[in-house]
Amino acid sequence: MTITEVAPDIYRICTYVKEIDLQFSQFLVKDEQPLLWETGMKQMFPVVREAVAKLIDPSTLRWVAFSHFEPDECGSLNEWLEIAPQAQAVCSTVGALVFVNDGAIRPARGIGKDDLIDTGRNKLRFYPTPHLPHGWDAGMLFEETHRTLLCSDLFHQLGDVEPSTQSNIIDRVRHAMQTSQQTPPFMDYMPWTPKTEARLRELAALRPRVCATMHGSAFEGDGARALLDLTVVMKEVFGEPQ
Repeated sequence: MTITEVAPDIYRICTYVKEIDLQFSQFLVKDEQPLLWETGMKQMFPVVREAVAKLIDPSTLRWVAFSHFEPDECGSLNEWLEIAPQAQAVCSTVGALVFVNDGAIRPARGIGKDDLIDTGRNKLRFYPTPHLPHGWDAGMLFEETHRTLLCSDLFHQLGDVEPSTQSNIIDRVRHAMQTSQQTPPFMDYMPWTPKTEARLRELAALRPRVCATMHGSAFEGDGARALLDLTVVMKEVFGEPQ
């Protein structure tokens, strides 16, 4: 487990799983109303809770946010809601309707395009991204003051890599995508649809300074260029949308 501040008030909590050569990261926004982005899988909860406790009292957590319904995104949601009595899940309106309000012990705050979560010093705006990186409930948060994009599985990289880098990560991303294409059942883990490129361009228009990815190094630099490069790589690896 490593803890790294990758942007002001935003801490990356990372666990490397050697058996599958993959990092799993959660991001804590340490603020007046602390927010956890991605929960990690249920089995990882004790380790992630211990890491969060080094930064804040876990019972003071106010928001538990995630991109889409998947174990590494929200598998331990109820465990967090149990230890933090004031905490509320935050996800897309679709996510709240199709899963969270049935599976969670408390109703979620379902949010739509441009809705804002104000944690105190930080303002995080929601951008729905259906089927990017995965399900129709997907979305991302953008911290507007320091321009940090909490981007879930975008920029997926393999290996026990450094917490944050200013180096170009596109070659790593290409390798991870090519590897997935050769590894059933993960061959179609990220859809390339007729709308994917437009959604990536919308995110690029935000001009993020940090792209905080779940699997691999956070990228610090020209996030717009990185997102536009990602469109090229996805098209290269996955082919033209059908």
